[in-house]
Amino acid sequence: MQKIKLISDSTCDLSKDLLDKHQIDIVPLFVNFKEDSYLDGVTLTVPEMYKKVDELGFLPKTAAASPGSFVEVFEKYVEEGYEIIYFGIGAGFSGTLQSANSAKQIVGSNQIHLIDSANLSSGSGLLMLKAAKFIQEGDDCLTIIDKINTLIPKVRTQFVINTMDYLYKGGRCSGMAAIAGTILKIKPIIKVVNGAMTVGKKPRGRIEVGIDVLIEELMNQIDDVDEDYLMITHSMADESARYIKNKLNGNLPIKNIYETNAGCVISSHCGQGCIGILYIMK
Repeated sequence: MQKIKLISDSTCDLSKDLLDKHQIDIVPLFVNFKEDSYLDGVTLTVPEMYKKVDELGFLPKTAAASPGSFVEVFEKYVEEGYEIIYFGIGAGFSGTLQSANSAKQIVGSNQIHLIDSANLSSGSGLLMLKAAKFIQEGDDCLTIIDKINTLIPKVRTQFVINTMDYLYKGGRCSGMAAIAGTILKIKPIIKVVNGAMTVGKKPRGRIEVGIDVLIEELMNQIDDVDEDYLMITHSMADESARYIKNKLNGNLPIKNIYETNAGCVISSHCGQGCIGILYIMK
């Protein structure tokens, strides 16, 4: 049987328990406050990041994981005889896949296999869990890659944004749009479609109104949702996560429902209170 190693990056937003259970290695992206550089989830936590934003008054810049970080982990597992499968944040969102490809060229091994997830956060995390399941079922490396590529367009990633501040500070909406959004209490739905972010519905009111939009969309197609995994991923939104779980109340035909925390990179773009429901279609 082939030895297969799964590697992702810090944006996959899987919990430490899930990473440990499936022996998934993580390469961190960078979070930079001007000259101060931090490793996502290693030398900077989400609460620490938000505290810095409040103190400094500006958002950090995020940067791709370095080729050197990938070289280190790739060399280790190539030498141990593993077939390596890496995927994490999609190429449309970060240069991290490009860094991984540069590292592959440096290492010079055909044991390294790279996939563009065309997704982010636990959207790529869901694919990691499916890959781990395929390994457990005895699939070989190329079969797993084919299966993951088939699943990529079936991933549904959508978040409701609690505050427009981070979209504005990050240059993703104008000042007028941010002011209007705040006054009107707009909670925009952000989706990943074809490897890019797009804005969906724009419900108004409390965060629960936006969450209800996500739940309604899920329930309208529940018979066509893959039954293995569903993710509730959020940035310091424990109360909203409880709201979702209470609304779903065990009524889903899904075997594993996981609540995970968004890391610094994802949180720096969506802001505190952001929460998403992510799943894969059959």
